[in-house]
Amino acid sequence: MAREFSRTDRVAQQVHKEVASILQNEYKHRVGDMPLITISDVEVSRDLAHAKIFVTIYGAEEAEAKAHTKQLVDSKGFIRSLLAKRLRMRSVPDLHFFRDDSILEGMRISNLVSETIAKDEEKKQKDEEQD
Repeated sequence: MAREFSRTDRVAQQVHKEVASILQNEYKHRVGDMPLITISDVEVSRDLAHAKIFVTIYGAEEAEAKAHTKQLVDSKGFIRSLLAKRLRMRSVPDLHFFRDDSILEGMRISNLVSETIAKDEEKKQKDEEQD
């Protein structure tokens, strides 16, 4: 019987879970107020040597979000050492952090669509009242 998930998918899922836990419990933010940092996705290379971690930073301005991303990149050794203690693997993937704005961009577009629909309905009601 074939496995449902490949090894890279299982490792990515475990890295996602553990890094999210580390960011929530052990990681200390040094830049401004504490925004909400979430892991949106993890991609692990086929040789399990590298992990791309996509983070979404809520409640921060553009410059502050960049600073938080840079801080994550600077702290990747600390995060990787904690990850090594939690994973039962011979070698832990090298971590690469990337900011993921797709969720925020989706929310922005959804708000624009909602505003446009509301304006159209207002215009339609005004036109009906004039007739």
